[in-house]
Amino acid sequence: MLTDYLPIYRIRLRTERLELRLPDLGDLVALADQAAAGVHDPDFMPFPTPWTEAEPVERGRATIQWQMRAIMNATPEDWTLPFVTVFDGQVVGMQEVAAKDFKVKREGATGSWLGLAHHGKGVGTEMRAAVLDFLFNGLGADYAVSASFDGNEPSAGVSRKLGYRADGIEHHVLRNERRVDRRWRLTREDWEAHRRHEVAIEGLDEDVLRALGLGPDA
Repeated sequence: MLTDYLPIYRIRLRTERLELRLPDLGDLVALADQAAAGVHDPDFMPFPTPWTEAEPVERGRATIQWQMRAIMNATPEDWTLPFVTVFDGQVVGMQEVAAKDFKVKREGATGSWLGLAHHGKGVGTEMRAAVLDFLFNGLGADYAVSASFDGNEPSAGVSRKLGYRADGIEHHVLRNERRVDRRWRLTREDWEAHRRHEVAIEGLDEDVLRALGLGPDA
């Protein structure tokens, strides 16, 4: 079975409305379809790498390639889990969680996108809440971090709602312009104070923990 060789495929995160899982081939095609159909207003680029400026087929292809690379390049010291988000039986977007040297740092970063047709339904908040529970409750994190460009109020709003605090800024050059990227940091205490969703974590066994740089003695 695939999970014998890639134990991380055992992970399932379930909330009231959502399931998050690593994608099989069918999920990848469905995610690519969402990317091809559009994930944000074309007048505002929310990503430091403007991958959504490509033609629809190229956006879909790049989505599949990125997901596969992230999964296959994961090591215990440096991993990204690019979960697909399933809502009402349909893949609607992607919620990643990533970490380097997690066993020591106890810190993970999140990033996500949703197909345009699924914006405004609270899905973005719920899927971020799922991976935060995975980080803090499942893996024992002390911190979670995220970032959003100035003007990306939906993303910043999710961060505030879930208890993140402002954590400084960075500058990026995008379309030959300087853009302000606002960092957000969530402590375990603030996460516990702002929990809004019950999350069931499935498949987090010793093999998976070892694949993420942890284990029974961590």
